[in-house]
This record gives sequence, C-alpha cells and structure tokens, in this order.
Amino acid sequence: MLLQGSEIIVRTLMEQGVDVVYGFPGGTVVDIYDALYQHRHDIHHVLTAHEQGATHAADGYARSTGKVGVCIATSGPGATNLVTGIATAFLDSVPMVVITGNVAQDNIGTDAFQEIDITGITLPITKHNYFVSDVTKLASSIREAFALARSGRPGPVLVDVTKDAQESETEWERMPPAMPERPSQRYCRDELIGAAEAINASVRPYVYFGGGAISCGAQELIIELADAIDAPIGCSLMGISGVPTDHPRFLGMEGMHGRLASTLAMRESDCLIALGARFNDRATGNRAKFKPGATIVHIDVDVSELRKNTNDSFALAGDLKVALQELLPLIRRRARTNWSEYVAGLRAQEFGVLDRREGLTPRNALLALNEHLDAATCVVADVGQHQMWAAQTLRFERPRTFVTSGGLGTMGFGLGAAIGAAMGTGRRSVLVIGDGGFYMCMNELATAVAEQLPIVVLLMNNAALGMVRQWQRLFYGNRCSQTSLAGRMTDFVMLARAFGADGAHVKSLEDLREALDIAFRAQGPYLIDCAIDADELVLPMMPPGGTLDDVFYKVGE
Repeated sequence: MLLQGSEIIVRTLMEQGVDVVYGFPGGTVVDIYDALYQHRHDIHHVLTAHEQGATHAADGYARSTGKVGVCIATSGPGATNLVTGIATAFLDSVPMVVITGNVAQDNIGTDAFQEIDITGITLPITKHNYFVSDVTKLASSIREAFALARSGRPGPVLVDVTKDAQESETEWERMPPAMPERPSQRYCRDELIGAAEAINASVRPYVYFGGGAISCGAQELIIELADAIDAPIGCSLMGISGVPTDHPRFLGMEGMHGRLASTLAMRESDCLIALGARFNDRATGNRAKFKPGATIVHIDVDVSELRKNTNDSFALAGDLKVALQELLPLIRRRARTNWSEYVAGLRAQEFGVLDRREGLTPRNALLALNEHLDAATCVVADVGQHQMWAAQTLRFERPRTFVTSGGLGTMGFGLGAAIGAAMGTGRRSVLVIGDGGFYMCMNELATAVAEQLPIVVLLMNNAALGMVRQWQRLFYGNRCSQTSLAGRMTDFVMLARAFGADGAHVKSLEDLREALDIAFRAQGPYLIDCAIDADELVLPMMPPGGTLDDVFYKVGE
C-alpha cells in the first residue's frame, strides 16, 4: 500500500511489536506525531517532561522486560537531549531504538533552524545509526535497527529521518518482526576442552558473572556449573538479580564496594570463570595487579571484551548460554571441601563487619524495604551511595528485577527508568534514589502522575552529594567542596504533592515501616523522604588505584 513516511514509521513500529513509546514532539517529528495520533489505540505514547527522561524510560522498559525500548525526539536540542540516555544504554548493553527527526534534505548542511548532525554526535555511543533521507529505505532501516539492537551484545541504535522523508510516499508491506542474528561461537573445540581442563584442575574456582548473563538468560546454567565444581558465585553490579541473592552459593557483588566474602573469594581463587562480564575498573582496581598468576576463563559474546582488561588464559567468544551448554558436559563434578570451608569462613568474617547498628541507618532502611518486595518487584537504583547500599543489601529472586546505570553511572537515571520498568512489567516499581540524583530527574514526577504509575520512591536524603563527599572525606583531607546540599530547603513531600503525587517524611525506622505500608498500597507515585546522616559511608571500599588487597571495611584500617 502507498503510505507516507511518517505512517510507515508508526506501522513498522507496530509490526515490530511495539506497544509503548516515550518521547517529546517538535517541528521535525510533527508528522510522526500525527501518525501516532491516528494509531493512538495501537501504540501508547508517553509524553515525558524532558527528552532525557524519555531515553531513561525506554531504557528501564528494556532492562526490565528484555524487549527493545523506543523513544522519539525532534531535531536539534531535542536530539542532543537524548545523548546521555543513549550513552547510558550503550555502556550497559541495553537494546533500544531511538528515532529522531531532522530538517529536510535540502536544508542539511545549511545550519537551518534546529539542524544538528545527531548521527555524527552519537556514532561513538550507538551500535549503529541510520540517516534516512530516502523514504524507500525507511522501513528497512527501522527493521534493521530492531534486529541489530538485540543481536549479539545488545545496545542502542539511532534512526534519524529527514522531514521530507517523513512526508514523502512509497509502497509499504507488513513484514514479520525482525529477528536478531544468532551469534556465532568463535572458538574451537580444543579451546573449549582447554578451558574445561583448567576448571577441572582448579582447587579454588570462583564463578563471576555480569549483565551479559542476564541478557542471554543463563541463570540456571551458571548455578549448574557452580554446583558441579563446588564453587562460590559472585557478580558485577550489572549482574545483580541474575542469580537469586539467597542462593547458598551466591556471595553478592564484588569490587570497589562489593560484599566482603565475594571480593575476598575472587582474590583468593586460583581459577576465575568470568561469564558475560567485562572487568571494568570498579571490579578489578589496578588492572596491572589484578589476578597475577591465576587462570582466567572468560566467556563473552563480544570478542572485543576478551583480553581487553585482563590477561585471560582462555577467551571464548560466543553466546554465553550456548558456550555453557557445551562446556558443562566436559566438567568433572567433585567436591572442593577445603575451599567451601574457607568460603564459609569468609561469610562469617563478613557478618562480623556488617553494619548492625539500630535505628534509621541506610542498611536498616533497605532491610525494611526488603520486607515489601516480592519476587517480581523491579527495583531501580539511581547512582551514588544509595545505589551501592541497595546493591549490597536488597534481595532479588528473578533476573531483570534490579535496574541501575552501571557503566556510565548516570545520576538522574532513576525516575525515568522506574517509569519504564513500571510500564514494561505492568507492576509497581520501586526507585531508590538520593537527593542529588532526584534534583536531576524530579520533573518526571509529572510523567509518573499523568500515567498514574504505582512507583514507590525511597528518597535517601542526606543533604549531600554523598559519594563524592565520601571521597573528599577519605582521600582529600575532609575538604568537602560543593557537595553539601544543606542550603537547599526543598520539602520533597510538598514538592511531590505539587506534582499530584503523595508522600511522607520519615526520621525513624518505625516511621519508615509505616510509610512503606502506605506507599505499597498507593495507586499512584508515593515519595518517602528518608532522612540519612550525611556522614554515612559506603563500606567496604577499594581505594582509587588500589587492588583487591587494599579493600578496607572500617575507616582507619
């Protein structure tokens, strides 16, 4: 059938199974928005308060569901406002399709009103991007974008469409949804056998996984491997929720602010089996001193991550789930009693350094939140101290129930992502956020209220930019430069009510429990302003430039 380009965009989104998009209209996408109006019963458009909020919402939708998130913005400032959200998705391998409008082809290169080279700007932070000025290539570009966003290592893809391409007509025929390419296993049988022999010969194996394990659904295979070799399991920040946190083998997140037992078990292991993890600096510390002499078996779908940050003994590129299915028959099942007893000792040591103070401490606040979480509740953490406390303390049973910005560490990610998670799962989502991050995204409360989304916002308010302040206190002679927010007299509960939400101030653990009871019954967004001492620290901590040997668990160690 003969269709206008804008209609082709919307119909192709529907063809790909898209039922919700996030965005903000403008001059170069007004035709797309007209088509969205015509199909308003087929695709639900969420008008966010800011384009960056649209990208984070699409991101949260994708992380919580495994589907492709979609957002739309106009040219110029609309497009550039997407950049931080695109980079956030890129660093954490989140499948997303971003559609932007641009000026007509005749105006490209003339510095026309709101013209910007968004494909050039986003080239380093997308898997690929398309500049479409020919309407006959529009549908195929969008289909390719969806396939590419989910293929191999997932990530964002941008499609920039000129206004005249949106207005022109061409023939369009509905096609089946685009399917991602199946990654090839880029290792030979001998490499697989060598990796298995190294694992079989190990005395102290440690299974370490990242976000890639969640992307491919490898949870059961990871546990099967750990059971076979009697190994503890740890994860990166992005791996949290990939294995149930109460699994007897799971030690939690390792690294700069990781759990003591997990970090020390990695340090003491003689065979580190890394699955869908990329070994960034927060995990390794000083890379030159990371695991010298230890065997590292590294499996990842992205060949560029292998031997990039670590001296991998065995580097297997391919689909992690397939690789584990091929590896497991080669593994000899046996108990490693001495290692298991040593790990049990690490757990006991960790228990000895846990913050077990009474009152409204960060840990106690999150333990109270745990009491309200069920297996399907998605928790979004913004970025900062609260993020690390959440990663250390919260309980998760199913994959994709912990959503946070790991690679880019984007403050202000939280509320948009919580909106996307609530819409994607069709359930209540929880946002754990600090006051610094909330200032960056509180405008999206308007979106949450407009959509009447049941989002519980646990605002851990220490009147500070807590993580930076922690570094200033510990490593910069207590010179806390520009990290105090005490001069801002914002009443966050009154602010929430001004947006049309509700909330409560809490200054005690009893107050918090009562507020959580109310929040988890609320029909719309509910904000809990939870007072936290500005001097609270995230511990353990590996000092900058340090190694796993330098991690300290109390100040002054």
